[in-house]
Amino acid sequence: MTGPLSIAVCGCGPAGLAAACFLHDAGHRVRLLERVAEPRPIGAGLMLQPAGLAALARIGALDAALGYGQRIDGLYARSQPSGRVVFDLRYATADPALHGLAIHRAAIFAVLWQAAASRRIPVETGVEITALASDAEGRPVPVTAAGRRLPTVDLVVDATGSGSALRPLAHAPVRPRPYAYGAVWATVPAAGLRQDLLEQRFRSAREMLGLLPVGRRPGDDVPRAILFWSLRVTEHPAFVEAGIAAWRRRVLDLWPEIEPVIADITDPAQLTLARYAQATLRRPFGDRIVFIGDAAHSTSPQLGAGVTMAMLDGAALADALAAAPDIPGALDAYGARRRRHIRFYQRMSALLTPAFQSDRRWIGTLRDRTFHPSTRLPWLRRRMVETFAGLALGPFARTDPAALAG
Repeated sequence: MTGPLSIAVCGCGPAGLAAACFLHDAGHRVRLLERVAEPRPIGAGLMLQPAGLAALARIGALDAALGYGQRIDGLYARSQPSGRVVFDLRYATADPALHGLAIHRAAIFAVLWQAAASRRIPVETGVEITALASDAEGRPVPVTAAGRRLPTVDLVVDATGSGSALRPLAHAPVRPRPYAYGAVWATVPAAGLRQDLLEQRFRSAREMLGLLPVGRRPGDDVPRAILFWSLRVTEHPAFVEAGIAAWRRRVLDLWPEIEPVIADITDPAQLTLARYAQATLRRPFGDRIVFIGDAAHSTSPQLGAGVTMAMLDGAALADALAAAPDIPGALDAYGARRRRHIRFYQRMSALLTPAFQSDRRWIGTLRDRTFHPSTRLPWLRRRMVETFAGLALGPFARTDPAALAG
């Protein structure tokens, strides 16, 4: 593409901050626009898969992330009351060099915020972009919720997440489909836990408890973990009303060994509700606007790939703009490059979520009796690990982190 573009990136979450860095490094004039007056992380911890680590390395932020986060070598899960192993997967099955990184959202926000600040990318806060106008030449003009028109740009990047107000501007917009189940989560001490595994416990498909060690947060050197408890969203008021003692009984019945971990949780208000929705833009762009991260493809967190996918979107967009002769061609190329990877993970997430979060007892029984035994087949075990690691492109195809991160 000839000459640098003026680009407005809406949203200062991981997707927006990483995209701003990729686009800046490609020579574009980037400006970040954030809805809240003081940007801060929202949510619990997260998993960065190997391609996400490669994306961080591309913008020079990997070492900082490694300094905060916790290396994760696999996933281990049991079903109760049988004690049957459901998952026992290790990244090394696919490649001894692979691993994930669990990191608190406060830490990844600090890392990416510093990456943007070191590039002197300007940030305007307190501006919620809810519409686009056009100038006389057809270039986009971001418009705030208050009706203020911001300076004209060449391209708008929507990284505002699953609740995007701009998604209707996509060429083929979709309406998000909420999941019946969400989760409540809390940050807890990691002492006494396996530090190298994401661990889960299930009872049928209705109860799920997970612990993800996430390392340390900025200003806090105590190793932490994220606890998450599956919960039907409509049952949250009753959950709060029942009180913490009722929840503790259910948790300890499922996983007695973690009593010290939950000792400091004394009130339901300490457990934050997270809601999930499924939405996949078939064409993640419109006229002079492009969608990345959850604004383009939101789903449940079952496969732990959300932030990794968002950062890969930003990298792919920067590469598409560099290679294409014009903006429409670049947006087509961006959509084509990410389509196969995103489509597979969106479909797999929608397929697998009911096996872990639903009211269907039979599906939990089927999961318990088939998932782990199937890993005795070496090929299938490897495919499961590659899918967990974010490297699958389809049932029979895979790629590698460097190819995904560009």
